[in-house]
This record gives sequence, C-alpha cells and structure tokens, in this order.
Amino acid sequence: MSKHIDTLLLKGKKGEDEKLSSISKAINSNEAPVKEKHARRIILGTYREKGAFTFWSYALGIPLSSNAIVSWKFCHVLHKVLRDGHHNSLQDCMRHHSNIVEMGQLWGNLHDRYGQLVALYCKLLCTKMEFHMKHSEIRPNLEVTDEVLERVAGTDVNNVFQLTVKVFDYLDAELRLAETVIRQLNTSIAISTTTSGQCRLSPLIQVIQDCSHLYHFTVKLLFKLHACLPADTLQGHRDRFHDQFHSLKTFFNKARDMQYFKRLIQIPKLPESPPNFLHAASLAKHARPVVVIPSEDEPEQQEEDDYDDDDPEPLIDVTMPSMMVPQQFDKFDQTFGPSNDRDIQIENLQQDLEKLRADLERVKGEAQRYITQLKSQINSLETELEEQRVQKQRALVENEQLRMELEATRRRNAEHEIVQATFGEAETRAQATEQRYTKLKEKHTELVSSHAELLRKSADTVKILSATQQTQEEVERTKQQLAFEVDRIKLDADMKLEEQKFEMKKLKRDFEEKRAEVEHVKGTLQRTEKVGEQLTSSMLALQAEKERLMRSASEKEAELSSLSQAAQLQQSSLQQERDRSTRELGELQGKLQEKSRREVQLQQKLLEEQFSLLQGTVSEAEYIIQDAVAKLDDPLHIRCTSSPDYLVSRAEATLGSIDKVKKGHSDYLKNMGDAGRLLRALTNFSHLAADTIINGSATAHLAPTDHADRLTENCRGCATQSLQFLKDLKSKASLQRADPASIHIVVEKILKLGEELRPKGMDVRQDELGDLVDKEMAATSAAIEKAVSRIDEMMNQARMDTSGVKLEVNERILYSCTDLMKAIHLLVLTSTDLQKEIVEGGRGAATIKEFYARNSRWTEGLISASKAVGWGATQMVESADKVVLHTGKYEELIVCSHEIAASTAQLVASSKVKAYRNSTKLTALQQASRHVNEMAANVVASTKTGQEHLEDKDTMDFSGMSLIKLKMEEMESQVKVLELENQLGNERLRLGELRKKHYNIAGVPAADLPEGNGLDPSLAPVAPSSPKSSKPSVMRKPDLAQKPNLPPKNMFR
Repeated sequence: MSKHIDTLLLKGKKGEDEKLSSISKAINSNEAPVKEKHARRIILGTYREKGAFTFWSYALGIPLSSNAIVSWKFCHVLHKVLRDGHHNSLQDCMRHHSNIVEMGQLWGNLHDRYGQLVALYCKLLCTKMEFHMKHSEIRPNLEVTDEVLERVAGTDVNNVFQLTVKVFDYLDAELRLAETVIRQLNTSIAISTTTSGQCRLSPLIQVIQDCSHLYHFTVKLLFKLHACLPADTLQGHRDRFHDQFHSLKTFFNKARDMQYFKRLIQIPKLPESPPNFLHAASLAKHARPVVVIPSEDEPEQQEEDDYDDDDPEPLIDVTMPSMMVPQQFDKFDQTFGPSNDRDIQIENLQQDLEKLRADLERVKGEAQRYITQLKSQINSLETELEEQRVQKQRALVENEQLRMELEATRRRNAEHEIVQATFGEAETRAQATEQRYTKLKEKHTELVSSHAELLRKSADTVKILSATQQTQEEVERTKQQLAFEVDRIKLDADMKLEEQKFEMKKLKRDFEEKRAEVEHVKGTLQRTEKVGEQLTSSMLALQAEKERLMRSASEKEAELSSLSQAAQLQQSSLQQERDRSTRELGELQGKLQEKSRREVQLQQKLLEEQFSLLQGTVSEAEYIIQDAVAKLDDPLHIRCTSSPDYLVSRAEATLGSIDKVKKGHSDYLKNMGDAGRLLRALTNFSHLAADTIINGSATAHLAPTDHADRLTENCRGCATQSLQFLKDLKSKASLQRADPASIHIVVEKILKLGEELRPKGMDVRQDELGDLVDKEMAATSAAIEKAVSRIDEMMNQARMDTSGVKLEVNERILYSCTDLMKAIHLLVLTSTDLQKEIVEGGRGAATIKEFYARNSRWTEGLISASKAVGWGATQMVESADKVVLHTGKYEELIVCSHEIAASTAQLVASSKVKAYRNSTKLTALQQASRHVNEMAANVVASTKTGQEHLEDKDTMDFSGMSLIKLKMEEMESQVKVLELENQLGNERLRLGELRKKHYNIAGVPAADLPEGNGLDPSLAPVAPSSPKSSKPSVMRKPDLAQKPNLPPKNMFR
C-alpha cells in the first residue's frame, strides 16, 4: 500500500514538473506562436488543482517587464486559462488584477509595436475579469444559453441598460486589439505564414470566439431594450452597435482570408446589414453566429532541444526484460488468487448494482406519487383561495358604494355649511356613520390578513413540494454517480492490473457509502410522508377557517343593510334642511346683488379717477417733451455741448424706461383700476427722453455736419413720436393702440449715432491696460534718457567738427534741448507719482489692473499722452541732430518744440481728471508742466536766434537800376509774394484737412485702413485726448515711443 502511495506522489510531482515545464516553454522570448500542447497541459493543470495557483506562482517570477514578446505570450496563455481553465481560475487571476494593470501601463508608455499590443491585451483581460466577476452566471468562455442571459439581465430596465453598456465596452476592447494586430501586420508587410505573423495572430482565435458570443448578446439585449424604452432614448445605443457591427464584419472578413486561420478555425459570416431594432419581427431573422474549431490536432514542429520532454510518457516501459512481466503476474496471483475468483467478485458487484437500481426505481415511483398527491391538494387550496378572493372583491365593491354615498352626503353638508352654520347635528350623524365605516374597514382588514395567512400556508406547501423534487434529483444524481463508478472500475480493471486490490477495496467502500445514501433517501421519503400528513391536518384547519370567514361575511352583509337604512333616513332629513336653506339662500342672493351694484359703481368711479390721473401725468410729460424740443431752436442752447458718452448713457436709460412704459401700459390695460406703475414709468420716461433730446442736440454742436444733421433730425423725431404716443394715451379711444415701439426705434438710432461719435478706444484688452500703462510710462522715460545721451554725443561731435559762430549756435540749441529733456523727464516722474496716488486712492479693495480696467477711457488717455511725449522727445533729438549737421531745417525743431508742449499739456490734462483738487503732487505736476513750456520756449528762441546769426542777408542796392528796371523788379516781387501767399493758403488748407482726417481715423486699427495709405500695419492708432497731439511730423517714428497715424514727410516743402 505504501509503495502505491509513493508511486502516486511521484506521478503527482512529475505532473507538476511537466506543468512548470509547459509554462516555461509556452511563455518565452521566441517570436513564434504558443504551441497548443503546452497550453493544453497548463489548462489540464488548473483542473487537477482546481485553480490557477501554480500557474501564477510561476508566472510572477517571469521577467514580463523586460521583453514585450514574453508579455504578449503571457497574455495569450492567461486568456486561454480564463476561457478554458477551471472556474476557480477566475478568482485566482482576479487577485493579480493590479499586476496586469501595471504591466499594461508600462508597455503602453513605450513606443514599441508589441508594447502597444500588450497594453491593449492587458486592458482586454482586465475588462473580461471585471465583467465575469460581476456577472458570475456568465462563464468566461461566454457559452451560455439565452435563458441564462435573460436571467442575468432580469426584468429591471436599468439593469438591462447597464448590462448592455458593459457588453459594448467588452466588445470594444476585443475589436480594438484585433484591429491593432491586423494594422501592424499590414504596415510591417508580414504574412500569416511566418512565425512572427503567427505570433501576433494566434491570440485572435480566442478574440474571434469571444466576439461571436458578444455580438449575439448585444442583439438580444438591444431588442429587449427596444421593447421597454422609446426609440429616441436608444439612438446612441443603435449608433454604437452599427459601428461595432461594421468593425466586426471587417475583422471577420480579413481573418477569413488569411491562410493561418483557415486550418484552425471556421469563422462565421455576419449578415449584410445590421438588424432593425425598430422592427420587433427582425429578431426572428437573427441567427446566432457559431465558431467551429476543427477536431484535427495542430501540427507540431518540435525542436531538438525539447524533443525528449515533449514526447508522451509510455504506459509500459518497453526496455524492461521480457521475463519481468510473468513475474509480476505471478505475484498478483499469489496475492489475490486466480483470475476466476476475481471475475466472480465482479459479477457479484454487478448484481448488487442491479438491486440498487431496482430500489432507486421504486423510491422514485413513491416520490412521484407523493408529488402527485401534493399537487392535487395545492390545486384544491388554490380553488378555495380564488373563491375567497371573489367574496372579498364583492365586499370591497359594497364598501366602495357606501363610501361614495357618504362622500356625497359630506359634499352636500359642506355646501349648506357655507350658507348657514346650523348643520351641526347632521355633521354629528355623519361622524357616527364614519365611525361605523371605520369599524367596517377594520373588519375588512381582518379579512385581508386572514387571506394573507392562507397565502403563506400555500407558499409553505410549495416549499415542501420543491424539497421533495430536490430529493428526487439527489436520487437521480446518486444513480448516475453509481453508474459512473462502475464504468470507471471496469476501465481500471482492464488498464491497470497492478492496482486491482486497491481499487476493489475502494469500490467496496463506495458501495457502503452509496448504500448509506440510499438509506438516507428512504428516511427522507418517510419524513416527506409525515409532512404530507401535517398538510392534511392543516387543510382541515383551513376548511374550518373558511367556514368562520363565511359566517363573518354574512354578519358584515347584515351590518351593511342596517347602515344603508340609516343612510336613507339621514338623506330624508337632509332634504328637509336643504329646502329651508334654499329659502335662506334666496334672501342672501338678493342682498348680494345689491352689494354687487354698489361695488360696480365704486369700480367705475375708481377707473375714472385713475384715468384722470393718467391724463394729468401725460399732460405734464407732454410739457416736458415740448420744453426740450423748444430748446433745440433756442439760440442760447447753441453754446451748450455734450459728450457722446453721456448721450449714449442717456439713450440707454431712455430705452430702459421705454420698456418699463410698455410693461406698465400692458398692465394698465389688464387692470385699469391700478395705473400706478404706468404713471411712474411715464414720469421717468418723459425726463429721460427730454435729457436725450437736449444732450443729442448739444452733442450735435461738436459733431461733423453729416452726423450733426442726422442727430438733430432723430432728436426731433424722438420728440414727435413721444408726443404722438402721449396723445394716444390721453384718449380712451386710442388707448388700446398706443405703442412706444416707434420711440424705441428712434432712440436706438440716436444711440447708434452716439456710438459712432465716440472716440475710438485702443485695441487692447481691458485686463492688459494696467500693464500697458506701466510699459508706456517706462518706455517714455527710456526714450527721454536716450534722447539726453544722444544730445550729449551730438554736443561732443559738434565741438570737434565746428568752431566759431556755428559752434556757439549749436551749443546754445543743444543746451536748450538738454534742459527741455530734463524738464520732460521731471514731468514724467511727477506724473507717475500722481498716477500712483490716484490709483491708491480710488481703487479701494480692487487690484491696480481692475482699477485701470474699470476706468479704461482715462487709462487710454494716459497711454496716448505718454506715447505722444516720448515720441515728441525722440523727434526733437533727430531734428536737432539734422540741424547741427546742416541737413535739416530750423522750422522742424520749432515744430517739435510746439509738439512737445502740446503733448505735456495732454499728459497734465489726463492726470488732472482723476486727481484730488488739493493734491500736492498735482501742484508739482502743474509746475513741471509750466517748466516744460518755458524750456520749449527757450528752444524756439535759441533756434530763431541761431537761424538769424547764420543766415546771410544781402544788402539791397538799387542805385544802378533805371525806373523801368525797378518797376519790373517790383512787379516780379509782387508776383512772388502772391505766389507765396497762395502756397501758404493752400498749405494751411492741406494742414487743416490732414488734421481733420487724423481725428476721423484716430483709434481705428491699421488693418481696417485702405491699402497704400503709407501706414505701418503694426502700429495701432490711438485717439488723442487733445487736438494738438495730432499734428504731423516730418521724421521717422522712434522705436520705443510711437506717435500713431502720422503721414509721411512730404507734407512740408
């Protein structure tokens, strides 16, 4: 016996070694497909150990992160284990779910062809394990019947919807892996007959098997969803299914054409078009796709190094001497006796098995009889229960009729209570009736509870019947196990003679166990008989309960009849009280009619008073509008001016008041007894409309002619339409058709004209204004410092190149320019300090950028002024340089001085707008501005003085000319004077037009200007705050501070 156990242990250890060897041979770095025999041994190992513990214990030691091919083959083997291995393999694999996820993430981050496939395969395996762990009824190989699928889906629509989404995700993961494998084969120009191509294609066999089942699941689930939900709700599901259908069909067609799959798997053909889920009859046309695996063994090419390991172990060692076999037979005969005794024992065992079969048939027949009897008892109980239900329904109907009568009685009582509160006695009777009804309802509840008790007893009977059926199934399983044991004993007796003694003892042991099981079954049948007797006694008790219920039902019918008589008596008394209340109601109605007439008179008086208030308000509003129109023609009003911004604000407020007037008018028409909202709206509208008309006219005084005419005309039109609307409100005949829509249109035109007249702002986002101010001030300071250093350089160069009067003139000019630059620099610093004081005092809790964004117009003025100052300083330096080098004109320097004075005035004005009146920094800024003006005047004076010193004036000697000659020279001089005056007039006109054009296009982006205007598109024009800042220049613009929208030099001659 010990030798036999040692032999079994050696065989178990050898089997474990073979399994480990198969794992190492299946998962290696060779780019070749996994051999079927190795995978088969691994799968058989999971059935031997009832799990995948050994597989994972070895797999955790494999260096999966070092080689993508090893990881790819590991995923392939794991897929086979999940599909075909023992059902416990799923739990073992789920314990290592995190390892699979980490491996997929590792290879997904690497740009490797196999790495991408491993990442997709790991995602597929994780999806597969999560799906089957959640839905354990569906096996990992997906081979389940439609009944199992229906049971998993259940009857809840939400569960079916969620299961459908999970199956969609499952199928997406399968198709994504298949598409990536086929795409890599196409890009690498590999074919399915090479080992590298087969290494990638071999896992697709399991993918094809999974996809065929998942496609069938989606079709069944979608038809079930369309039977429960509307088609619009499932539009997304249908679109997703159509995409998957076409992808799956393409994958099957490509795989069917590959030579590798033709000998390994038969791929089904999908229909030409997807099923029509909107037509329920299309489900009958759906055929489940079936994947067939051929029965031929895979041709295996064995390598030389593993030839000995792969050969199957022979059952008999043929290398043993021939004499050893007879010796073994002799020893067996000595131990167990001759073969005739063994045959006799086998026959005896077979006879005992036949007896057991007969006993099992007898037990089965008895169980069937008991089942038949129990079913008949259940049918009779159900019949009685149905009768009880009918009686209960009849009682409920009668109760409902009585309840309806009581409710009608209560309604009649409620109607009479409104007229007179003398129905207390009737209410008391109704309460008594209600109490009787409550008692009846409680008795009805007792009937329902007794009926529920009967149902519970019926359920107990059904449970006993199911236990009997389970006992029968156990007997059937016992019979099958006995038959299987007999067959196995015969097979073991034929194949392994050396184990006869051990197997015979085991057979006897099993025989005793089965006999004990038969005895147990008999005992169970006896207990079942006792349960049947208990059911019989319970039936008798139920019949007694039924009789008691019948008696109680008759008593309830008697009570119902008495209640109906009481209700009839109550109805007669209520009829008498109704007649009395009818007479009293007639008297009350007469009083009510008299009160209604009085209320109508008061209402009419109220309407007249409200309308008179409306007429007074309209008259006052007309006076306000007429006064505003009169100011349009008032000569004193011509001097009044207004800004477009204020006009826009008044027009927007007027539009809001028009909407309120319209709303108040509609409310007044609905309820003419309350004109308060309309009166308030009209008062506000009249003042705002008058403000809009007056400010529109004042704005037109500074606008161009075209805009001024249109603005004045629209102001008059606003007044006309407003007076017409007010006139309609004064008359009841035209009150309904009064509409302020025409006023709204005219005010919108005024608003549009005001927007057009607004100075164009900078093309800068408001959140960038704060940074732009700092940049422009810094750029201005830098430009001034650069100008000072440049003047110093020019001074040194002039001292080297010139001497005498020219050197004196140049030094005087450059010194005055240096003083002017210093004064400008001081002005910029003072302006910066004042600006910081304004921001800190006015921003409150807001940030500096938010303050600049909130005061964007003031900020744009500062930016424009700082640009103008910096640009003027740069231009003065260039003009001075040209004057010193005798390549420029003195007039240019004078013009630049005037330009700087105007720009500093603009900067001071921009800063003064927001500054405090008593600010010391504002006083310092004004002093710095006056100093700049003085220095600019010094530059002009030094320039004119130098020009006078350097210009040569010829002496006028006319002594040698005759009278005729003098007359001719005089005429030529007059002609030249006239020509110069004419040129001066033309140039002044040209200068005026240039300034006007500059004002018009200031603030317009350069991209919007017409081509060929000589402007640089990168320079965005800025609206100046002072007209003086728009004067033209003759020189190139500086790099740091730029003067926008200036025409080229050829404007001066």
